[in-house]
Amino acid sequence: MNIIYLIDFNCPYSYIGLKRLQKAVESLNLDVDWEMRSFELETDAGKRPTISTTERYAEKYELSPEDASRKIDEIEKIAHEDGLEINFRDMLLTSSKDALRLTKYAQNMNPEITLKLVEEIFYSNLVKNENIADINVLIGIAISCGLTEFDAKKILENNYYNIEAYLDKEEALTNGITATPCFILELNEDRLILPGVFSTGEFKTALKDLSSGDLEGKTFI
Repeated sequence: MNIIYLIDFNCPYSYIGLKRLQKAVESLNLDVDWEMRSFELETDAGKRPTISTTERYAEKYELSPEDASRKIDEIEKIAHEDGLEINFRDMLLTSSKDALRLTKYAQNMNPEITLKLVEEIFYSNLVKNENIADINVLIGIAISCGLTEFDAKKILENNYYNIEAYLDKEEALTNGITATPCFILELNEDRLILPGVFSTGEFKTALKDLSSGDLEGKTFI
């Protein structure tokens, strides 16, 4: 089975959804190939934070500061109930482009470490609240996951994999995918598209349906 996951590192739901899907895969003992695709959400974000997460959430979803704060509390509670550490409120809202480029490089050249790299970048951003637009932060993560400092610096100090990351999002938009996360499950000629965050149980059901070929009448989008 192949699982394509479209994510952005500034999206807490991408982190939550990916971890739930991993749990579902592990519980069913499935043999899965994981493929990361990028979907940059905050295209105007820079290398340094200029707005708090609460302010951006209020602006983006047209909420009052109080409602935005409550919504962030809800997101953190969901993560904590799943056993995930998360501190979305204090996340430094910066560009995820370099992190996505680095991960696209890993997916292409070292696919066996890509999922670990993705998890470590999420942890850096959403738990440790480090600046993932800082290439030194990303180089440190890359080295810890098995990439060489030389290769990580080469990618991050240039524009390598910029086009690949851009095309991932353009292809997704063309196919009607407009937000993260989105998970595409493929087995032989069958495919299920799961947009958004499903429960671990719902992911297990989708995986079982795909594995058994029992897809008639199944709707996940």
